Amino acid sequence: MSIYPVVLFLHIVGAIGYFLGIGIWLFILLGLRRTQRVEQVRSLIHLNDLSAPFSAASAVLLLVTGLYLALTAWSLLTSWILVALISLLLMVPTSAALIAPRRSAIVKQLAREAPGGELSKALERHIDDPVLATVCTTVLTLLLGLVFLMTTKPNLVGSLIVMAVALLLGLAAGALVSRMRRTPELGMVDQRVRDKEPIG
Repeated sequence: MSIYPVVLFLHIVGAIGYFLGIGIWLFILLGLRRTQRVEQVRSLIHLNDLSAPFSAASAVLLLVTGLYLALTAWSLLTSWILVALISLLLMVPTSAALIAPRRSAIVKQLAREAPGGELSKALERHIDDPVLATVCTTVLTLLLGLVFLMTTKPNLVGSLIVMAVALLLGLAAGALVSRMRRTPELGMVDQRVRDKEPIG
């Protein structure tokens, strides 16, 4: 039996796992933006503690198997593979470098908070950091772009267009999510809606 289908299977598993891991973090982040109390934040961060190793392992599996397939089964000169591989090599470490310190800042601020009670302004600032939401949405759309490349195998120009569109969609989605703000009554509403409400 050839090792190719096994590696391809692991590559797909890595992609699915990484997609789920980032997706879970995005949902946790949306939940954090709705929280009103410190104990709610602690519960969601604990959930992220459980899912983070799964996401990291999936990212490594995705990278390793992708490199193996590119070097053995295909050619690095193939346009869509070159674009996909460069995208992966940039996306995985960059997203980790942007998310990890900001998540660490939330954890450190939590350690300074009381066991329960309302969120402090400092903790709110860390949770509402727009980079977190933007990175998550951008990684998700880029992963969808990579899946599109794998299934359609376009030429170089087509591959670049696909990934550029995926990047723009991810940034736009991140900007929309980042505009959401918590309110004591509603938990989270679009800032633009609140801006349009009549005064008095």
